Amino acid sequence: MRGYQTPGLLSVWRGGATIFMRAILKAYGVTDRLVWVADSFEGLPAPNPTKYPEDAKWNLHLVDVLAVSLDEVMSNFERYGLLDERVRFLKGWFRDTLPHAPIEKLAVLRLDGDLYESTMDALVNLYPKLSIGGYAIVDDWTLDSCRQAIDDFRNQNGITDEIVPIDRSAVYWQRTR
Repeated sequence: MRGYQTPGLLSVWRGGATIFMRAILKAYGVTDRLVWVADSFEGLPAPNPTKYPEDAKWNLHLVDVLAVSLDEVMSNFERYGLLDERVRFLKGWFRDTLPHAPIEKLAVLRLDGDLYESTMDALVNLYPKLSIGGYAIVDDWTLDSCRQAIDDFRNQNGITDEIVPIDRSAVYWQRTR
């Protein structure tokens, strides 16, 4: 894990995966890395079918359970004694926050954006910061809109690294160049 600045997760829901990331760093005594937690903390954005027709059929912005507040996520970190200066929160829609995010380098880019727009916003703005040897993990591979964003981004950028299934809905690949 040495040589990378930070793991990061986008769209965190209740924070479980980022809490786990922080716990691993703490367990191994890693003190030179940050965990970035990026989310709207308001649920998903309404689809913009004109700009992103792949998202037209999704109304996930109406699903209240997907909207978990920043305070609740922070409280979940506190519950495990893991809310400290090594955890950074980036609140807002990816299209607004990620282009200017103060993230320099990533070891792990874990995406859970559901929509084409959110997934593409994350990839365009953060994949260039993923270190060679780092991992991109995508939760929503089974959603057509997400998979299309991954396919489009990889094709546009000549990414041929093998996509490896994790389970029925998630995949990862290791960045080789």
